[in-house]
Amino acid sequence: MAETTERKQYLTDELRSQILALAPRYPTKQALTLPALHLVQHTYRYVAPEAIVEIAELLELAPAQVLDTMTFYGSFFRTPDAPLGEYRVWVCRSLPCCMCGGEELLDRLCTRLGIRPGETTADGKATVEAAECLGACELAPCVWVNGEVCKVDSEQALEALIERLR
Repeated sequence: MAETTERKQYLTDELRSQILALAPRYPTKQALTLPALHLVQHTYRYVAPEAIVEIAELLELAPAQVLDTMTFYGSFFRTPDAPLGEYRVWVCRSLPCCMCGGEELLDRLCTRLGIRPGETTADGKATVEAAECLGACELAPCVWVNGEVCKVDSEQALEALIERLR
């Protein structure tokens, strides 16, 4: 007699519904891979291997196709061993931001939080990363915090940002 072991579902029904609700916006199920990965990461703060398998099943793709999409975008997606903090902070390093102190801002922010670029604070509150361009040159030096773009051009603005991240 063959035993069947039922695998525990990793993605919630709500998350599955959110992914499938996006389908009409995309020409193919494969095109839905990137938005699905974003939804999973937003929910869990990382993308687990189980999520990759379930996204593939949901979109009728091979898990390797989902993993290819995830790895193509490099450090944007996190894994369970290095999840995102509650706040994801990108500091712009484009030329306009560098000319206005972006590199120094990244260094000062990381020093104050006790981490290096790409790391998450010990309390899991903030992940600070360098971005090549945030598309807001008029706000140089530009910082992106969970989707909100802000200008951090003074010591007071840096202090306010650090306070927000704690």
